[in-house]
Amino acid sequence: MGFGNGTSLLEDLIDKAGGCAVIDGGFATQLESHGASINDPLWSALCLIKDPELIKQVHLEYLEAGADILVTSSYQATIPGFLFRGLSLEEGESLLEKSVKLAVEARDKFWDTIRNIPGKSYNRALVAASIGSYGAYLADGSEYSGCYGPEVNLDKLKDFHRRRLQVLVDAGPDLLAFETIPNKLEAQACVELLEEENIQIPSWICFSSVDGENAPSGESFKECFDILNKSEKVNAVGINCAPPHFIESLVCKFKEVNSFKRRADNLESVVQIKSVFQK
Repeated sequence: MGFGNGTSLLEDLIDKAGGCAVIDGGFATQLESHGASINDPLWSALCLIKDPELIKQVHLEYLEAGADILVTSSYQATIPGFLFRGLSLEEGESLLEKSVKLAVEARDKFWDTIRNIPGKSYNRALVAASIGSYGAYLADGSEYSGCYGPEVNLDKLKDFHRRRLQVLVDAGPDLLAFETIPNKLEAQACVELLEEENIQIPSWICFSSVDGENAPSGESFKECFDILNKSEKVNAVGINCAPPHFIESLVCKFKEVNSFKRRADNLESVVQIKSVFQK
């Protein structure tokens, strides 16, 4: 995995946070606590259309709670998903851009408010653009099985993710967060896209796990990491949407198969908190 100049942005934040950076918690859960109805294939991304100010409010709430990293509301926001809903390509791309803009605006507003207040120990948060798996778009639970069917190959997954990746990067986030990746094939698609698009901001890839041992597809994490370890564009790895009691053993397993051991210690704190929050 790579450790170019862009990585220092993430490493600096972790150092400033005392070696333990806090990622925000379950976004959909917090939206629902405010009365949002998101029983929809777009899930939390539905609020990009119906109530963007609520998205900003939730970002602010997590910042006030001490989050060092905000993850955008784009996890299930995809261009095919927006097109299926009847939106135009331009409208769909605009909503992806808005997901980053809302997080950046919330971060900047919060930082401007508290940066000079004596006794406050907040860090200036980073914004990570969320890129959910292909299974999240399908909304059929396949992000927890990794079974996309024989017709889904590497090129199809890259075609699915490419334009969303381009739009999100152009919107100006600090980081990219590939989330709930369930199999080796999609991990490879993410890695190859980062290379092909020459992405210059730090990125992480988070896997899910349903058994605490392997990826949901049944493939070993060693197989998945064999791909990631060759990349200069993947700066961190993690776990999300996994039961909390699996986290410690999974972090230990990730350390074993991660060829860049010096990143693993920092990752443990980031990954573990996110997983517990999202449960």
